Amino acid sequence: MSCELANLGLIRFFGTEAQSFLHNQLTCDVSELAPGTSTYGGYCNPKGRVLTTFLLWRSGEDFFMQLPSSLREPIQKQLSKYILRAKVKATDESANWKLLGVAGQDAAEQVRRAVGVVPSVVRDVACTSEAMVIRLPGDRYEIVAAREKAEALLASLASGSEKTSSDYWDWLDIRAGIATILPSTQEQFVPQMLNLDLIGGVSLTKGCYPGQEIVARMHYRGTLKQRMYLANVPGADSPKPGDKLYSPGFGEQACGTIVNAARARDGGHDVLAVIQIASAEKGDVHWRSLDGPTLKLLSLPYAVSSPE
Repeated sequence: MSCELANLGLIRFFGTEAQSFLHNQLTCDVSELAPGTSTYGGYCNPKGRVLTTFLLWRSGEDFFMQLPSSLREPIQKQLSKYILRAKVKATDESANWKLLGVAGQDAAEQVRRAVGVVPSVVRDVACTSEAMVIRLPGDRYEIVAAREKAEALLASLASGSEKTSSDYWDWLDIRAGIATILPSTQEQFVPQMLNLDLIGGVSLTKGCYPGQEIVARMHYRGTLKQRMYLANVPGADSPKPGDKLYSPGFGEQACGTIVNAARARDGGHDVLAVIQIASAEKGDVHWRSLDGPTLKLLSLPYAVSSPE
């Protein structure tokens, strides 16, 4: 399976202080991000609420931040306000690269045939003069191709794999438990609610960054009451990011929020949802109202910890 990821944007950070600047702004440990590696992470407001989630990787001395195209411009502007005299620049690279997703049991061979290199370790990045290849959790690879070379790569991939839409890739992200913050869900969650701490997207040993005190307090005081779960919502109606969830224990007060949703292969829609842990453990959570469809909780590919 291969597809174009046209709904994603790309920001490039470069300069002698790019690494330290990003380290002081983001939830992940950028100081340990070596060339040829990637990490998930978040960017928060001062109250610890997530403004965006992203995939960040390093190619040589450059850092690339991939995030929804709808958030690329406002996030780039927000981060640029804090550059000041730092020796770092942030540029929109969305027009210079085309993002391609490849998934399936033979994904590695398809990527090798098209690009010539394949990262052997999850989240490693292999680079050529024409493309960067990132290995993602699950049998998935992302190719970040120079735009003038992208059509040839697409043709090569099409000859050996089924072409599909980016919606299918979104569903794979959901099944992998990778949250994507969109404009409708900005500033609603702290990073732990999105399980960023469970996928390497939060460092508890680094120094200050926007919202760091709230994020640390949530961890060390054990006050986390909500986590993100994978679930299926039955029926033909499509859940939307920002939709509220309800359970009897909370009455008319919402007990959770849909973060991402995509049509499931076996019917209904699979969703990532931040839910009160107490409600999730009872398994009686409903979409949109107490009388709405009941969510069927599914297993994430990583363990979801309970509150301390």
